[in-house]
Amino acid sequence: MNIVDLLNIASKYPFIGAFVTFFIGFLFMPFVIKFAKKKNLVVRPNKRTSHNGTVPNIGGLDIFCSLLLIFVLLLIFNTLSLPFFFGFCLMFIIGFIDDRLVLSATWKLVGETLCAFFLIVWAGIRITSLYGIFGIYELPLWASYIISYFVFILIVNALNLIDGIDGLASGLGIFYSLFFGIWFYLVGENYYALFCFALSGSLLIFFLYNVFGKSNRKIFMGDSGSLMLGYLMTFFVIEFLKINAEHSISESYHFSAAPAAVICLLFVPLFDIFRVAFTRIKKGISPFSPDKNHIHHLLLGLGLKHRQVTFVLLGVTLIFTALAVFGRNLNIYVIFAMALLIGYLLIFLLWRIVDKKGQENATSNNN
Repeated sequence: MNIVDLLNIASKYPFIGAFVTFFIGFLFMPFVIKFAKKKNLVVRPNKRTSHNGTVPNIGGLDIFCSLLLIFVLLLIFNTLSLPFFFGFCLMFIIGFIDDRLVLSATWKLVGETLCAFFLIVWAGIRITSLYGIFGIYELPLWASYIISYFVFILIVNALNLIDGIDGLASGLGIFYSLFFGIWFYLVGENYYALFCFALSGSLLIFFLYNVFGKSNRKIFMGDSGSLMLGYLMTFFVIEFLKINAEHSISESYHFSAAPAAVICLLFVPLFDIFRVAFTRIKKGISPFSPDKNHIHHLLLGLGLKHRQVTFVLLGVTLIFTALAVFGRNLNIYVIFAMALLIGYLLIFLLWRIVDKKGQENATSNNN
């Protein structure tokens, strides 16, 4: 059996990719943790963290290594392009440097912009249609570049900022990868499905170490992992939008409201980044200023544990995904309005609970 036969089998049964990357990640993880501790690539407790002791924060390295074999196979058969791979590697390097040196928001944006150039301009992976939003369908090239760049920066930073507690970013990543993997498989895009399942396998081994690992085996994803995740998720989103815009697939799996479906799927990190930025601006501070106002911080403030918060937000994601699937052929504005309404109701309810708990604590302290 040669490499061609192996790739044909993998493309026919793309879920095999999850087992391959999980196994590779499982083998590499002990070495990654040992390397991180030896080189002092760790996070120590501070006012913005809730862990004890020093924890390695280069989990992205394990994710990167576990995906390399799949990348090589797809590159050999021209399923993925070299510019796409270069952008992916550069995103990993930027995240790795940030984990070590803590780059400013400006320098991170510069690095992300360069990665966006590799993906959108050089590799040609870009949004080509607005699906009739504002009466616009096919986009001119300049508009395609601008909108694709905005979507790229938004998704990358939303997933980067949501990575604040154990298992949340990786859990969402697994959910998103499985959704896109299953959909790509159903519409006959088996190589893309293989890629998605491979990512889910590499994220799963990290998730187990991150959420269930004991103190000496625990590891954080770091920016090297969350930025890579945002890069790959942008790729999946754009391909999802492009395939649906071409309308070349079975009606059973077609999403005529694909942009709204994407917003529903990524609603938790997208809604959170806009809500936090608006709250900071309203207070007269920079939207890039770090704080503990993210949705996972609010849920932690209610006394929930990291695992509980992660699974609560995964449950919320499941609800919004169901809205996307069952409303896939409804009007885009209707789906978006429904998602926004549900989101505001949920956050309003959460704030009411937080305020009530704060009043109870204040009363208890006074007594």
